[in-house]
Amino acid sequence: MSGVHIAPPEQQPASFAFTAENLALAKTHIAKYPAGRQRSAVMPLLDIAQRQHDNWVPQAAIRYIAEMLDVPVIKVLEVASFYTMYNLAPVGTHFVQVCTTTPCWLAGSDKVLSACKKHLGLNPGETSADGKFTVIEVECLGACVNAPMLQYNDDFFEDLDEESTGRILEALKRGETPKPGPQNGRLSSEPLGGATTLTTFNPAASAGGNDD
Repeated sequence: MSGVHIAPPEQQPASFAFTAENLALAKTHIAKYPAGRQRSAVMPLLDIAQRQHDNWVPQAAIRYIAEMLDVPVIKVLEVASFYTMYNLAPVGTHFVQVCTTTPCWLAGSDKVLSACKKHLGLNPGETSADGKFTVIEVECLGACVNAPMLQYNDDFFEDLDEESTGRILEALKRGETPKPGPQNGRLSSEPLGGATTLTTFNPAASAGGNDD
């Protein structure tokens, strides 16, 4: 677990339990797997715990999930510490994850990080003094064709450069909600010049109807 930031004991709650609503949701996920295979639900249960606990997973939640799934605590901790989607220490309200894997790096992720430093005063792994912003560097977020990109909480912002990243960060600082998705005007992951195939839309055909 080299490099994994785990909150110190003084920040760890003594206990954790799912709310009634989240417990029902957790049981729904567990029920998707055959008897004896309930450990496969560890990832969605960690996500539920993180959303319930201010976007980070305390050690008490890891123990709670391990008991619920009847697995050793270390098995849950291994998953929680491997994936950057799980935070094992408090993060800012505005959680900014910058992808720097090869496609994003080649497309200019250094400029995205530069904008974070310029507009937030933060390097990867740092949280602002007021606790509002955290910036981290992560591996592939799965939007390579729209590189470079960052994830803000649950939203993807794609086709970034230093200027557009700055606009997004300044909007967040003002309490606004910037529009996610490509920031250069492209639609989804179409070519930059627009669609070159399937350029017309036939509602009847898409619904399985007759073209005639």
